[in-house]
Amino acid sequence: MKLLLAVVCSLFAMASLTHSATTPQKFSTSAGEVSITPLYHASTLIEAGGKIIYLDPAKPARLEGLPKADLILITDIHPDHMDPASIGEISKAGTEILAAPAVTETVTTAKPIANGETKKWEAWTIAAIPAYNLTRGPAPGKLFHDRGRGNGYVLTYGAMRFYFSGDTEGVPEMRALKNIDVAFICMNLPYTMPPEEAADAVKAFHPKIVIPYHYRGSDLAVFQKGLEGTGIEVRLLDWYPQ
Repeated sequence: MKLLLAVVCSLFAMASLTHSATTPQKFSTSAGEVSITPLYHASTLIEAGGKIIYLDPAKPARLEGLPKADLILITDIHPDHMDPASIGEISKAGTEILAAPAVTETVTTAKPIANGETKKWEAWTIAAIPAYNLTRGPAPGKLFHDRGRGNGYVLTYGAMRFYFSGDTEGVPEMRALKNIDVAFICMNLPYTMPPEEAADAVKAFHPKIVIPYHYRGSDLAVFQKGLEGTGIEVRLLDWYPQ
């Protein structure tokens, strides 16, 4: 009976931290409010200052009825990040696209932003952070994500800094980040890293808030437990709506 009660309490606690996939997360900055809505897996809607930004819009994210994009950011060439059909669906006249250079070979309307580059767009500052595998790959000597190909992004608005990791392990460039307010961190095997490694990397750069995304099949309780006692707020959102 005690074991059953403990399981029920654990599930209730987890559920209380999990928000609906359509519930935007609101963040107050000196330049105004930023609203971030999970769509599916890595696909994310960001709204601020009357401008609409999408990160990695890709099916099966449901995009019908959503506002058209002023800016689209793409991290990598894999179809869960780069989906030309979805890009077309949310684009309008004047939509700008910034993407890792490898993406521009397919999405020819995109402007490249390479690892280490920083660009200004409207009220945002956009920095491209390396995203890659250290050890994991499909075969010996090969990696799922080669260094220099994919981007994570640090987006700064009104001095508030949002980090989206892209597909990566806990690379030195992630661990060396400074002054991150909100971090969106990937975790899924075999392609990126397991929850315990993700938690260890997050502890190294210590954001104020961390939100797992791109986590299909991962045990978020392990990630959450790995950050207990650090003072980092863990928010669990549903990135896989039915």
